[in-house]
Amino acid sequence: MPGIENDSTGKAGTEPSLLIVDDARMMRLKIERLAETAGWKRIIQTGDGVEAVQLYEKTPFNLVTMDIVMVGIDGLECLTRIRQLDPEARVVMVSAINQKSTLRNCIDAGAIDFIVKPFDANRFTKFLADQYTAAVDAIAQRSDESAR
Repeated sequence: MPGIENDSTGKAGTEPSLLIVDDARMMRLKIERLAETAGWKRIIQTGDGVEAVQLYEKTPFNLVTMDIVMVGIDGLECLTRIRQLDPEARVVMVSAINQKSTLRNCIDAGAIDFIVKPFDANRFTKFLADQYTAAVDAIAQRSDESAR
């Protein structure tokens, strides 16, 4: 992928990176706009769970937003595969499915949060901004540690 390279910390480069996974193109574009507003600059999107796993395997992302219902493999399976690649992967599920059992399965599989569609754009942008800040801090900390 142009512009993204692995570094020794196991996450992509020195700028936080976001992977948006949703089979609905309009939802991917909406999340991308909100993410840009929240400060994210390195954003990759896909509508395919298999491709998402392949992208993550090549270049771990600082945050992944993941739909559940998709063609190929669903978001829960995709989450499981990404967490097998990287047990510290930060994946937030973003889905219209609002069932306690689905939410519990996602959290048990390692999702850091579950956001129900349709979501409030302001609240979701704040969430993305908080995640961006956390990613910047983590990158800075790893950079400091590797400089020692």
